[in-house]
Amino acid sequence: MPATPTTPPPALRPYLTARHELMWKEADAFAAEHIKPRGVRMEAAPGRVERKVADLMAGQKWFAVTVPPAFGGLGAGHVAKTILIHRIGRVSAAAAAILQATLIPAGALLHFATDEQKGRWLPGVADGSLLLSIAVTEPTAGGHIGGIETTAKRAGNEWVITGAKSHIGNSHLAGAHLVLARTAEPGVRTSRALTAFMVESDRHGLSVSGHRPGLGLHGFSVGHLDLDQVRVPAANVIGEIGQGLSIAQSSSILYGRPNLAAVSLGIHEAVVATTTARLKARPRYRGALSDLSVLRDRIGDMEARLRASRILAYQSVHLLDQGLPCDPDLINSKYLGHQWARKSAQDAMELHGAQALDRDYVLQRLWRDIQHTYPPAGTGEVQRIRLADAAFDENHIQWSERLASAITQAHPDPTAA
Repeated sequence: MPATPTTPPPALRPYLTARHELMWKEADAFAAEHIKPRGVRMEAAPGRVERKVADLMAGQKWFAVTVPPAFGGLGAGHVAKTILIHRIGRVSAAAAAILQATLIPAGALLHFATDEQKGRWLPGVADGSLLLSIAVTEPTAGGHIGGIETTAKRAGNEWVITGAKSHIGNSHLAGAHLVLARTAEPGVRTSRALTAFMVESDRHGLSVSGHRPGLGLHGFSVGHLDLDQVRVPAANVIGEIGQGLSIAQSSSILYGRPNLAAVSLGIHEAVVATTTARLKARPRYRGALSDLSVLRDRIGDMEARLRASRILAYQSVHLLDQGLPCDPDLINSKYLGHQWARKSAQDAMELHGAQALDRDYVLQRLWRDIQHTYPPAGTGEVQRIRLADAAFDENHIQWSERLASAITQAHPDPTAA
């Protein structure tokens, strides 16, 4: 892939401060020096969980990007978070996934945990010594929150949690998991039936199945948790009892969807850069493949999708940093960001001909990796239903508006240079 540019495109200038532009350059330099060489190793050993990349990003304090300074974080906001995920994702989507997967439950703690709980867990997140996962998805229910079967029963000053979670990002790296469990008796409406718990990875009865590589994102662990009567103290309840659905939904919208939009954007940029470099270098007749109008037409389509995806991703998180209602924009950035990147990746595979089928060629990795940004935080069907709600003016909850005070308190001056 061609050398990574270190200057943000002019179209993003309205959303970036001097601090953001510096972070952009730092992320590019770091990705080129530290992540790109390890990407080859990660692809060569897909059954291996990548730990060194997480340690390196921890050294940069990037897990602290949205953690308030009071807890050792950078308090840099959602645009800054998007920059890091996007620029790392351009070189390695798996590395970007490691970063973004911890930032989702960290956001849940920021919005719903008590001050004591924040002081207990967020400093470890900030210095990278405590990575997190959010454990919602289950083997039978999938991402259908209302179908969660994991239960938590009160036993004095403890809760006993039993169940199973699947497709959990950072499962093998996390020192603690934010687990959603059913705390109400059968028949209670879903909105008050679930509760969130922090479950440390060394709790007796908690086990993580061996890492099994997926189609893409090699090196990133997406595993299975078994909880066999795991006991946690009442102090590990996050938010109120029965507030689990709100925690899961808000975390998905405010963190999960923009994070995945950033991963898709990174992959998308790499796809376009790889394809244009290939076409310019491939001789044909008295010129190069890039001179053929039929191919330039398809590249033009890819570039149009990429530019639109970039604006969607950054505009939505800029609104979020400003404390403005933007749930549909966050949803749309994830939905179209994936859809457009997947289309460009398929076009690139076709434009490369037989070269695309070479197992060691970068494009094959990019094509596989983009498949992983579709299911998490709601499939395309789910996103379209939520967007239809917006079209009919039926947005019953705007999490970006409801939690705006917490966002602006964590990042009191998001436009500061």
